[in-house]
Amino acid sequence: MTIGGVNTLSTLNSTQKAMNSSIQKIATGSKFPSAGSGPAEYGILQRMYSNAGAISQSNANTQTASSMLKTASGATENIVNSLSGLREQLLQAANGTNGEADLATLQNSVNQTISTIDNTANGATYNGKQLLDGSQSVTVAGADGYENVELGNLSSQGLGLTDSEGNSTIDLKDSGSLASALDKVDSALNAALDQATSLGAAQQGMEYQSANYTTQETSLYDSASTMGDTDIAAEVTKLKSASTQNQLALYATKMQNYNRASVLSLLS
Repeated sequence: MTIGGVNTLSTLNSTQKAMNSSIQKIATGSKFPSAGSGPAEYGILQRMYSNAGAISQSNANTQTASSMLKTASGATENIVNSLSGLREQLLQAANGTNGEADLATLQNSVNQTISTIDNTANGATYNGKQLLDGSQSVTVAGADGYENVELGNLSSQGLGLTDSEGNSTIDLKDSGSLASALDKVDSALNAALDQATSLGAAQQGMEYQSANYTTQETSLYDSASTMGDTDIAAEVTKLKSASTQNQLALYATKMQNYNRASVLSLLS
């Protein structure tokens, strides 16, 4: 094989490699579609995409947990309202102008309010989980670690308004029992308000964290795009240039083969 033939084959291999590289970059949209395209750059890009994926999932986790807390928060606010109404009923019952019939009516109203509190607590579910029976805490898995939000027991029993058998502990029969009932309702109201405050603070924190995750994810993808995205127009120009050189090399190879065949024919 002549020196010219070696050079022609070398040109063919070089231009074919350049064409394949350009086609791969155009097809994937990445300057570094594989480690062979640039080991260091490829590794940096993959770490960026991995971190962005983790942050994206952390954001999704935070938003899902926030939705769960929103459900618990709404139910807690309703229970706070019920307890506030219950307290008003007890103050009304404490008025010395009430007769026995009035107290019996108020007792029925109290029992109904307690039943409403239980219905609200039992109806606070998310994805099949009871949120306000004291059995749950919300664990949020994020890129920076884990966060736990405790959910209390806001059922009538958990609030001290009923006993272990479900019987009301709020009795309006006399002034002594009314004073005890008011203490129990005040304690229950404080517990529900503490729960509402904790949930509100947790929701605010998660909203802030979600916004922070969104900013981090956007920044990572922007950096990865700047570093690794293919300039399609420039790469198409390279592909056309390599293709033209490849065709010229192929033509030169054919001509060399033709000339070699002609010389051998004459010699024979």
